[in-house]
Amino acid sequence: MSRQRKKKGDPVTGWLNLDKPEETTSTQAVAIVRRRFNAQKAGHGGTLDPLASGILPIALGEATKTVAYVMEADKDYVFTIRWGASTTTQDREGAVTATSDVRPDAAAIEAALAGFVGEIEQVPPQFSAVKVDGERAYDLAREGETVELAARTVIVHEARLVGCPSHDLAVISVRCGKGFYIRALVRDLAAALGAEGHVAALRRTRVGAFREADSVPLAKLDDLSDKPSLEAALTPLETALADIPALAIQGEDAGRLRQGREIVLLPHQIEAFREMRRPRMINGEDASRIALATERGQAVALGEVRAGRFKPLRVFNHDAE
Repeated sequence: MSRQRKKKGDPVTGWLNLDKPEETTSTQAVAIVRRRFNAQKAGHGGTLDPLASGILPIALGEATKTVAYVMEADKDYVFTIRWGASTTTQDREGAVTATSDVRPDAAAIEAALAGFVGEIEQVPPQFSAVKVDGERAYDLAREGETVELAARTVIVHEARLVGCPSHDLAVISVRCGKGFYIRALVRDLAAALGAEGHVAALRRTRVGAFREADSVPLAKLDDLSDKPSLEAALTPLETALADIPALAIQGEDAGRLRQGREIVLLPHQIEAFREMRRPRMINGEDASRIALATERGQAVALGEVRAGRFKPLRVFNHDAE
């Protein structure tokens, strides 16, 4: 009889609201955090460019089952444009492709930004993770190949000019939805202003419920010397599901869900779901019927509410080892 191999690491569960430094990739950050917590599983809630700093939510253990919901969350960015030169990567890392003496003033920038608010079509940068015939666009771009990337519909909730520290620089803040590229905005904004420009600095200040004020700098993890202090830095996996309709259950129903079996909802639970339900897309699919079943405030399962029943799709095992 074969014995199930025990997973390496500890059964740590939760989200770390990480403040990623520049020059560290998202993958490297996940690996560092996983080692620091000796966690069995880890993943992040949305790639942040190596040259960017800021919020990179990292899921540990059972929280990895909620990554898709963080990926869909709105995000806030603050970034600096340096006028005068465009680059291959639309940031300071790339080779210069064009230069210009045009330096847009504040009024012109504000007027142009207004055209990028709302539901817009955006072509991803050549250096992006978009797949083209099975290959990443950035891999093709590094080989010198130029590919035609299709425009995508993205949402910008707010874009405003924070200030112009000098004639060469403009600082802008943006609140946007999934799939939006700041580097593509800078490319298109420069074109709209008849200028050349690239991203000189980029910081992500929010991802859904994960905010800058509550974040933990990567360097600070070294100061957390014991397991209790490390675990105190985590937020519950439910943090990623703050805007998902939550249905309180108990007793036998909780046990059934943990076994992957559906349950019949009570009238007041159905009514509560109807009041909280709103349009939602997850991985391109309708998720408006998704709800979170909780027992004493702790997540039991994510599931679909239909015809008065709750069918579990993701069950959370808080005692996983």
